[in-house]
Amino acid sequence: MTGLVSASPSQHNDAQCELSIVIAVLDEQDNLPQVCRELAEAMQQLPVAEVVFVDDGSQDQTVEVLQRLRDECLPSLRILSHDRRCGKSAALRTGITAARGTWIATIDGDGQDDPRELGTLVSLAQVQATKGRAPLVVGVRTRRKDGWSRRFATRFANGLRQKLLNDQCPDTGAPIKIFQRIDFLRLPQFEGLHRFLPALFASYGVPLVCHPVTHRPRLHGHSKYTNFNRAVVGVRDLLGVMWLRNRTHLPKSIREC
Repeated sequence: MTGLVSASPSQHNDAQCELSIVIAVLDEQDNLPQVCRELAEAMQQLPVAEVVFVDDGSQDQTVEVLQRLRDECLPSLRILSHDRRCGKSAALRTGITAARGTWIATIDGDGQDDPRELGTLVSLAQVQATKGRAPLVVGVRTRRKDGWSRRFATRFANGLRQKLLNDQCPDTGAPIKIFQRIDFLRLPQFEGLHRFLPALFASYGVPLVCHPVTHRPRLHGHSKYTNFNRAVVGVRDLLGVMWLRNRTHLPKSIREC
């Protein structure tokens, strides 16, 4: 499927939307029914929100399943569809650019994240914002439900990132994050960006809040990335982020004279 597919604008009220839940998906047709049902339940405890799914060039029935679920249980659902696979960071940018909420929440579409965690994380973000700068809130996965090889690879990657970037985040690749849309759109965009948000947000003065969340086994299917390609791409991206942070120079304050 090519082009963009979305709900009719009449189904949404821009002025009322405070939170946009953005989910990038690739060939997740079997996981989507449970994910959407849990989202519908979780949204009852959230500020007025919309859900934006971005299909990153799926070859299965992902878009058709989402259209059906919009009618069945999630009328606030919007569907954006890439004409080809562009990567998770590109898909998230598509969704966040199109989002109507001031706040953005991201989760994965494979069922490993529990949408019921979002209420607590959104509250933490809003409380921090009343005290000063709006934060990045990361839902840290304390007990991973992946295989041992992936857990080992993730632990190694997180340790290397912390050592080289000093981002103060034990789980930089955690899918569940809360932040303000305007802060994300200020960041330089590249594929792999989503794995480095704590370090990049810190360069722009955005404080970090970490909070433990549950992590569940994948419902169906398998990860789209192997440990090897994660490692190769991750090292290249890490060097790039180090360069970006070194070249980012921002004033502490600005006044008009």
